[in-house]
Amino acid sequence: MARILNPLAARSSAKHSALAWILEAFERDATYLHKRMFGCDAVYIEGNLCLVVADRDDPWNGVLVCTSQDRHAALIDDIPGLQPHPVLGKWLYVSQDNAAFEDATAAITALILQRDPRIGVEPKPRTRRSKTR
Repeated sequence: MARILNPLAARSSAKHSALAWILEAFERDATYLHKRMFGCDAVYIEGNLCLVVADRDDPWNGVLVCTSQDRHAALIDDIPGLQPHPVLGKWLYVSQDNAAFEDATAAITALILQRDPRIGVEPKPRTRRSKTR
């Protein structure tokens, strides 16, 4: 019997990650774009970078919420477990080791899908490297 593949599932190449279940929530969104970023999985919605899912060693072991620092306090108040990332302080983070990880991730995912304006940053345009001789 031939196996029928879900075309939406093919949009994510992160099935090898233990955190792939997080990305599945976005697969029905027509504007969802998945990209690999520094060995992690990046979630773009409507062209904005919203989330980075990292399944590596600390401090790259959890979910990074892409936002501006002026929105940190409100998001931290709304989602227990969020804190500024220890390396990328401009973004918020919840580690897989945090007891609130799954609840926090579910809340973050819901906010992204609801288009909460506090989450998401416009990516900077890539500059082309000039060839030096």
